[in-house]
Amino acid sequence: MKPAPLPCLERAGLDSWMIRLFDRIEESNLAWLAALTRDCETAFGDMLVDLVPSYTTLLVVFDPLRISPCEARQQLIELLGRLEPVEADAGGTLHELPTWYDLQTGPDLPRVAELSGLSVPAVIEAHSNRDYCVFALGFAPGFAFMGLLDDALVCPRLDTPRQQVPAGSVAIAGRQTAAYPLVTPGGWNLIGRTPARLFDRHRDGLSLLRVGDRVRFVAVDQSTFEQLGGDTTPTAPASAP
Repeated sequence: MKPAPLPCLERAGLDSWMIRLFDRIEESNLAWLAALTRDCETAFGDMLVDLVPSYTTLLVVFDPLRISPCEARQQLIELLGRLEPVEADAGGTLHELPTWYDLQTGPDLPRVAELSGLSVPAVIEAHSNRDYCVFALGFAPGFAFMGLLDDALVCPRLDTPRQQVPAGSVAIAGRQTAAYPLVTPGGWNLIGRTPARLFDRHRDGLSLLRVGDRVRFVAVDQSTFEQLGGDTTPTAPASAP
């Protein structure tokens, strides 16, 4: 078990405190952040406005008309003094996302293969052969930052981002992986596409993935991808205008 963190409280506004638990991104951070999130929900109750967990931090937003910043800080100090990580099996949901890894949907597969020194099939196997933790949500609705990648697949973002990345595009950058829930600009390396609906206005919580969940990308062929409703429209290479 990872040792207890040495937290730092930072003022983030008139109604919020940022709790910094760690300096490095590690999967083991999630057990502590999940525990702190749970404890804050219990301790603050209806005085709590929002909780925003991330890789190493938790932003606590409270109602300043119900509790003062000093009182909120003291409450957090008390919680941190008795913080214990959640059990390993008490984490979030495991999601399996069917993914079609192909040059048609993942035009950056050759770039990743070249940078990693692996063949394209080996890149696909390395990416789909492990579970990833959801560390944070952001950038776009339903966009989940996940990790950590196999060391061999770590590669930089594109020098010039694409103006449009198709919804469902599976991508990697640095030590992280993600799937774009909507059509947006993006500079990550595209290696495939999933038909999974990652963001739905009619879904409770809107986002399929939540912080603390685990994700496995499951390789499927084109026929299965199409049967699941996947869009086979080719993605332009990064160098295309």
